[in-house]
Amino acid sequence: MPSTRKRSPLNKTIELSEREREHYRGRLLHLDAPATLGEILGGTICQDTPEALPLLPENSADLIFVDPPYNLSKTFNERKFKRIRPEEYEVWLESWIQHLPRILKDNGSIYFCGDWLTSSSLHRVASRHFIVRNRITWEREKGRGSTTNWKNSSEDIWFCTASNDYNFNVDAVKIRRRVVAPYRVDGVPKDWDESSDGQTRLTHPSNLWTDISVPFWSMPENTDHPTQKPEKLLAKVILASSNEGDVVFDPFLGSGTTSVVSRKLGRQFFGIELDETYCCLAGKRLEMAESDDSIQGYSGGVFWERNTMGQQKKKSGQQEFPFPNP
Repeated sequence: MPSTRKRSPLNKTIELSEREREHYRGRLLHLDAPATLGEILGGTICQDTPEALPLLPENSADLIFVDPPYNLSKTFNERKFKRIRPEEYEVWLESWIQHLPRILKDNGSIYFCGDWLTSSSLHRVASRHFIVRNRITWEREKGRGSTTNWKNSSEDIWFCTASNDYNFNVDAVKIRRRVVAPYRVDGVPKDWDESSDGQTRLTHPSNLWTDISVPFWSMPENTDHPTQKPEKLLAKVILASSNEGDVVFDPFLGSGTTSVVSRKLGRQFFGIELDETYCCLAGKRLEMAESDDSIQGYSGGVFWERNTMGQQKKKSGQQEFPFPNP
């Protein structure tokens, strides 16, 4: 059903009308038999992930991004995921992760997202099937405060590969940072740039991501999905671990961020999502991406740290939106 919420005029949250829902519903895929890559490429499979994975073609993905339901009691539209014992959650993870090595190419990469509670389970199961390369900590800022515990404002992302032969495009994911203490040699800036944008330098990406905020209501990418990942986060993963024309797969697609960013960055894609509403939102966002390939926080071929939107505007000419952080 269309949203009945009364929103602020500045609220840019993407919604579906009933007419749009019918339109995008007609484009959704459902697998009843083994599929070829050509049959699913560019599509969204509306189906339960464990049911669909065995029907996907072998060696079909160069990159897989996995953002499964965490072991929390959470409602996704009309579906509820109930917290279970850690050992039960690990069994559930194994039930579908075991299919991913068959789908990932031998030189492919895979990323697993989890919170502090589920991260250890993800690591144990992932390490049975892949080579674990690193643990990325994403400071997402948003989190509910507690008077008896530390505020939970970060998530883990496990970077894994199928083999020792894999792509990592470090120059594609460098961050443009402001220089706090600029150093000169004979009056010339050393390892930093001086321009009308100020004093900045390109830095190598680390496994601590502090430059990405969760989508806010005033950001054009925002949807009502409760755990939507930012486009900027997916852009880092996709640019680092795939090349133009490569195939990116997301088995828990949600409202479509992985597919949308893949399209914006010239990759091919397909995804699986159980909830029909989120599948339709993904379809709408994919159409929107055909006319707008901007990614908030990424412009001029580099990633910008938080609170530098003015500089990004100068580089890309994009519209400035009212939001707390880029």
